[in-house]
Amino acid sequence: MRVQNQTGVGVLDRVVAILDAVERRPMGSSELARHLGLSAPTAQRLAAGMVAHNLLRRDAEGRHHLGQRFASSQLADAATPVLEWLVQETGESAQLWVRRGDQRLCLVGAESESELRVFLPAGSALPQSEGGSAAAALSADDSSESNRRWFESVSQRTPGLGSVSAPVRAHGEIVAAVCVAAPLPRVPSPGEAFGHLVAQAAEPVAGKLVTPRPSTTTVDGGSESSIRRPPTYRRQ
Repeated sequence: MRVQNQTGVGVLDRVVAILDAVERRPMGSSELARHLGLSAPTAQRLAAGMVAHNLLRRDAEGRHHLGQRFASSQLADAATPVLEWLVQETGESAQLWVRRGDQRLCLVGAESESELRVFLPAGSALPQSEGGSAAAALSADDSSESNRRWFESVSQRTPGLGSVSAPVRAHGEIVAAVCVAAPLPRVPSPGEAFGHLVAQAAEPVAGKLVTPRPSTTTVDGGSESSIRRPPTYRRQ
């Protein structure tokens, strides 16, 4: 196979050719170079840039797969009912955040009905450097706290506001963060109040990205499995 110059924009055509190739099967940079007729340095440079922009992800064997950006719609669909469940359980607003370079992006959210509430709409972007629980959860693999189930922020980014977030892991890496945010006068310690809930909520979101949702199974003559899951995965 060779890169087909369908648009006349050489770099774009090469990027699309790489995406087409790894969609068929994972490939390392050297194999991409041979497969597409590119020089090894060009293939390595393009693949590295695409990984940095989340167009590709690189596994432990050095093979490239389609990246997180192509899972955004799937992530939003998987997270929406879970965020709605979190709002019902906590009474506070909930969001799903993803990382975009040195920023984080609110992919989808569910708003509290309380008159005093914390909410940022989908599409809001914040610098990772400003901190916050979602920023910490998204960068957990870059720190010594990669095994933590949730992260709390108390007046860190905005005085009077607090939040707690849990990382969503798929394919061995953090792809998103589930967050609940609340006014501190009502919830002095979001982690203590809701940490276990956001950690629980992250599980079905990750599960949707790894395997199809299993059918309901029964044990002991019809009772549901004892593993507790958020009870409303689907919109009613």
